[in-house]
Amino acid sequence: MKKVFFTIILLLILGMYVSKNAYALSATPTPAVTPTRGDIQQIDDLKNRIASRVAQLNLVEKRGIIGTVTDATNSQITLTDVNGNIRFVDVDELTKFSNPNVSGTTFGISDISKNMRLGILGLYNKQSRRILARQINVLTLPNILVGAVYSIDSKNFNFYIVSEDNKQTFIDVENITKTYSYNSGASLVNAGFSKIKVEESVVIIGFPDKQAPSHIIASRIILLPDVPKNPKINYIPALNPGTSITPSTGSGRKLTPIIK
Repeated sequence: MKKVFFTIILLLILGMYVSKNAYALSATPTPAVTPTRGDIQQIDDLKNRIASRVAQLNLVEKRGIIGTVTDATNSQITLTDVNGNIRFVDVDELTKFSNPNVSGTTFGISDISKNMRLGILGLYNKQSRRILARQINVLTLPNILVGAVYSIDSKNFNFYIVSEDNKQTFIDVENITKTYSYNSGASLVNAGFSKIKVEESVVIIGFPDKQAPSHIIASRIILLPDVPKNPKINYIPALNPGTSITPSTGSGRKLTPIIK
């Protein structure tokens, strides 16, 4: 009996000793790892690269411009935008070109010439103020002319207008031409060719005729009957074809021909 009791006491003591050692092992703190000089250098390099990339992203933004070409090389296009500012556009192997006026042929940087109107979409660098082009499109923008009607050819459906610089421009009216009249206090209303009058103020929106670039094929005609002619326009209106002249006495009275 004493032997059994002694054995139980021994087992209890051994169990307490093992539990104490196990707790001591589990409670032992893990020693801290001290970074080496190489690790610190790698972390600093990574921070610098991230900061540099963030700065680059802040300097670059997507932007589109429209302008007229003044010079072009294999890697750069210089143009004047609609506000008269000079813009420099860089071209690389990722730049895509498009010209709706040319079909079935390859169009590229070598085909860009002076006075072309281009639409540029690319990445604008705020620091260098240059655009890295990603898309370049050749644009055919309409001409907008403001002036007064000089003469009308009703038979051939065309007329001349005189602009502020007293330059005459031939306007051709086609089936696609839409003519409107605008009266003060009213909206645009449809009007025909017969509503066009000599000395009337007019706005023309159209494109140059490919066969005669100095002629404008009108897309839109807006008549302004209530708007006085620009005082800078100084000319003697031409007679319409087929119009007869009624002589004057010089006293303000018109002579009426005697018809027998």
